[in-house]
Amino acid sequence: MCEACPVIDWAEMLPTVRSFTARRVDAVSDELIVWYDRYERSQKELVGGKNASLGEMMVAELPVPPGFALTIDAYHLIWSHEGLVDEVNELLRSIDHDDFAANIETSNKIRAAIEAVPVPDEVVQALTTAYAALCEHCDVDDVPVAVRSSATAEDLPDASFAGQQDTFLWVTGIDDVITNVRRCWSSLFTDRAIAYRHQMGYLHQAISMSVGIQKMVDPTASGVAFTLNPTNGDKSQVAIDASWGLGEAVVSGEVTPDNYLVDKVIHEIVHRNVSTKTMEYRLTDGGTVEKLEVDADRQNAACMSDDELKAVAILARKAEKHYGCPQDVEWAIDRHLPAGENVVMLQSRPETVWSQKPKSSISKGGGDYMSSIVSTLVSPLHNKKNN
Repeated sequence: MCEACPVIDWAEMLPTVRSFTARRVDAVSDELIVWYDRYERSQKELVGGKNASLGEMMVAELPVPPGFALTIDAYHLIWSHEGLVDEVNELLRSIDHDDFAANIETSNKIRAAIEAVPVPDEVVQALTTAYAALCEHCDVDDVPVAVRSSATAEDLPDASFAGQQDTFLWVTGIDDVITNVRRCWSSLFTDRAIAYRHQMGYLHQAISMSVGIQKMVDPTASGVAFTLNPTNGDKSQVAIDASWGLGEAVVSGEVTPDNYLVDKVIHEIVHRNVSTKTMEYRLTDGGTVEKLEVDADRQNAACMSDDELKAVAILARKAEKHYGCPQDVEWAIDRHLPAGENVVMLQSRPETVWSQKPKSSISKGGGDYMSSIVSTLVSPLHNKKNN
């Protein structure tokens, strides 16, 4: 038993929640939805780190697939459901943090309890209206979307919650959108998330969950780009890892991606290493994402053209300029967009390894003349304040 563990106990919050539910439905709907192209920085606490980043990029006119965020107010509403707080608190108190197998079972019980709570009518109405508007904007009935968790604690300076919550891809139709919103809410209580909050000393109620609903990209290739060389910290280069299909294979490490280095200033590809890529995640004819074998004629072929590589490097540097610090960018090549417009950005976050190392002193003279010029051109990017 873990009697000393911090638990939810939303007793002081419930009056606020109940007053929120008493507002007019049309006003509530406006407050539950934040469209990415209308995002304001003052809304960051309502939409979590991931949604805030997507909104920031879209407002900065970077090529981001359209979508919207369901704010944390919707998540707070479910805790006014009779009995849910007591049930979850009881399960949290039963946790023995040394019994990993039992904690997985407890996590599953908590998630099931959350997912069993009816989604409030005002949340259903807000999601239905916003999803219909997104379908109309994309000119697609039941447009496929990614339903993404966006916790409010994802970018705390002393903790990293990345990867602890769930994302669901190729969701179609409002019923499935609502089902997966529930699953995102409950993923705030994965066994990993519970254990990490215990380890870091965070109260469970201190973290809330927003959910992003964003048009899916059907990529020929995707991957990540760093606006510095992650092997040595060289800020004059963009490092790109790429593989066929969706980026999950690259992010999870299931495939050895192609690797490239592109010069930031002249956009020359200064290094390329094409790997054998035997599997990919891609959309099937049945409308599901599956892990499939790559066709033999593509396994040892480059998954991107040189023009696409340069386009990724240019976009990554634009993100770096906007945020004022080195970035870790997720990108994809959309097979349904024309060449020259088919590279889209899925996420951008600060690079956290080399950027946090102590800065070396100014050059003592000598060295390569061209390297000195490139360093002078690039270094102002890293002194720019984030507005």
